[in-house]
Amino acid sequence: MKNTLLYIATVLIWGSTWLAIEFQLGEVDVPTSVAYRFMISAVLMWAYCIWAKVPMHFSRRNHFFILILALFNFSINYAVIYSSQQYLSSAMTSIAFSTMLLMNIINTRIFFGTKIAAKTWVGALFGIFGIAALFWDDLSAASQGSNSLLGLGLVIIAALAASLGNMTSVRNSKANMNIFAVNAWGMLYGSIALCLWVLVSDATFGFSLQPSYIASLLYLAIFGTVIAFATYYVLLNDMGPEKASYVIVLFPVVAVVLSTLFEGFIWTSNTFIGFALVILGNAIILTPNNSFSRLVGKNAD
Repeated sequence: MKNTLLYIATVLIWGSTWLAIEFQLGEVDVPTSVAYRFMISAVLMWAYCIWAKVPMHFSRRNHFFILILALFNFSINYAVIYSSQQYLSSAMTSIAFSTMLLMNIINTRIFFGTKIAAKTWVGALFGIFGIAALFWDDLSAASQGSNSLLGLGLVIIAALAASLGNMTSVRNSKANMNIFAVNAWGMLYGSIALCLWVLVSDATFGFSLQPSYIASLLYLAIFGTVIAFATYYVLLNDMGPEKASYVIVLFPVVAVVLSTLFEGFIWTSNTFIGFALVILGNAIILTPNNSFSRLVGKNAD
């Protein structure tokens, strides 16, 4: 029951953050907006940990892994995701980002020796065909140059970074590191890294007083970061990265619905086919091995 509630909360929140990111783009530089997001999140996480008397002390070795987590999950990946949405709709970005599910499974094999089941490769094949269908028109026009393909490339980079962050989170959980304390330190490190990025780049510490910018910033910081990362990391710890990653399958559904309602996202035949293949592929990956074997066996008969 607990994991079910965590799933629902994480899916609804992360599924809606893709649309919220749209209101962060334009007036304020991307790394600056992401830095503001994690500054707010870090303050809230530290306030909670101090109030709840969560132990905040870690060894230097563990701080190193928190820093790695921060770079992959609390800075680099989000700066790249924000950038990708300058070229893609929130719907397309969220669907492409679901490739992190396959990356999580492969990285779990690489870093933790977890065996990859045959159904995973079947599901991955469906997922790859799905992404190809979604971006088919852009792939066909690649010779003429396509901003959508640039956006897709950025999403893939962000998904890989996030997956490596997930692996670091699993390592931290295996070391019995408190999730809330790790997130507090990680968000602090992430915001510092982003501020340094702003200082050494052409970006500036501008700010927008537009209500839509402020409201979306607070939503992303409080719900999309503090709450959602806490619930997701608990799922990672309780269920492992393969099953917890089912969240990644479901939040594109929420994102696509919201994008259709508020962004005027237009469905084509390729959208229907691609979206269906991605969802089917991810569902196959997360089907229990016994159930998948019985299903394949019946079809063979």
